[in-house]
Amino acid sequence: MSRLARLASLLVMAVLAGCATGPVRAPAAVTLSGPALAAAMAGVEAREALLARSGPLAFNGRVALTNGADGGNGRLEWWQSGERFQAMLRAPVTRQGWSLVAGPGGARLDGLEGGPLVGPDPGWLLQEATGMEVPVAALAAWAAGTRADEAVHGRARLEFDADGRLVRIRQAGWTIDYVSWQAESAAPGAGPLLRRVDAERGDERVRLVVDDWVLGAPAPGGS
Repeated sequence: MSRLARLASLLVMAVLAGCATGPVRAPAAVTLSGPALAAAMAGVEAREALLARSGPLAFNGRVALTNGADGGNGRLEWWQSGERFQAMLRAPVTRQGWSLVAGPGGARLDGLEGGPLVGPDPGWLLQEATGMEVPVAALAAWAAGTRADEAVHGRARLEFDADGRLVRIRQAGWTIDYVSWQAESAAPGAGPLLRRVDAERGDERVRLVVDDWVLGAPAPGGS
């Protein structure tokens, strides 16, 4: 069994992955201009501003990933506050779990055969564990339907549908499709947060279905 399969996809792009059913696609993007484009961008900026002032962000859902040869899926719990985050992935049948904790002081990955991995940052650590480059710092932003820090990850290209709803972000070599959004807003004043996201870069494909969002969430375990 490959290292990637053995880790059950770890949490590699887990925030962008999901347990999707059927070949559902994001709505078609259209070219907006003038007031329509300004209104669509204002919606994204309002969501970004709300999340920035809401404090820690948490969500849980179902995640799946494939790199064209191997893959895995499971339940995902994610908590993030700035550069600090904690994530837990559990396999659906064995219930085996992996946890990733990271912050300015470094990162730690637990649940591996042979003991934990410790590294200077989560991106480096996941690359050591899986051989894949993972823009970990961008994951929560993309999952929430916002741009990752453009100073770090490069310029983001946003695409909208005819109603001005965000359907796609292209950034850092990834294409993130927003397939569906929650019916009821989890972010008053900025519209609903996502229900399902699909993302890909080359052969790497990831999906996420979010069951619950919590804004201003306390750290797991009260830490």
